[in-house]
Amino acid sequence: MSPDRPRRVAAIAGVASTVPSLGGIALAVALAPWFAWRANALSDLGVAGDPAVATAFNGGLIVGGIAGVAYAWALWTDAPDRAGRLVAALFAVTTLSMAGVGAFPSDTAAHAPVAVAFFLVLTATLGIDGLRRRETLVGRLLVVSPVVHLGAWWAWLAALDLGDGIAIPELVGALLLAAWVLAWSPVAPLAGRFLGDDP
Repeated sequence: MSPDRPRRVAAIAGVASTVPSLGGIALAVALAPWFAWRANALSDLGVAGDPAVATAFNGGLIVGGIAGVAYAWALWTDAPDRAGRLVAALFAVTTLSMAGVGAFPSDTAAHAPVAVAFFLVLTATLGIDGLRRRETLVGRLLVVSPVVHLGAWWAWLAALDLGDGIAIPELVGALLLAAWVLAWSPVAPLAGRFLGDDP
């Protein structure tokens, strides 16, 4: 196997996972005039009365989550040690959980477990990858990212009292995941382009 193959797979899978997931969220929000960032959860889009809204949201997460499995394979294949393989395994759980959020909308019993798994395992993926690469700039950034992610939840739910919805902290998690997949992971297609540091 060519040593460059995992990174080629990651480049394709990274785009194939982030574009449908974030694009589906954006399209669903655009199609749902009732949606309010301060009053709703993103998952409310998955049970919208308008089938187009629900399809955009759920379909984007399912497609993106499935594409992420190939990205997890690239991480695993490229990993130099057990810690790298742990990050790959955690990301596999993260991306499958994301697909599960789309496959099991919020009016189903399975939704809460897969949604909680997504956000918790995402946090672990970022933090552990940061610790294993803490000698690099991107690693130090990743060590801080779980604080940002959990801090967004704390600020929204406890400190700021800005509304009943959780869409904004959910979006923070989704954007952190996209940034890691595209620019910060060990096989990210844009690695080093913005930070000037080899991840």
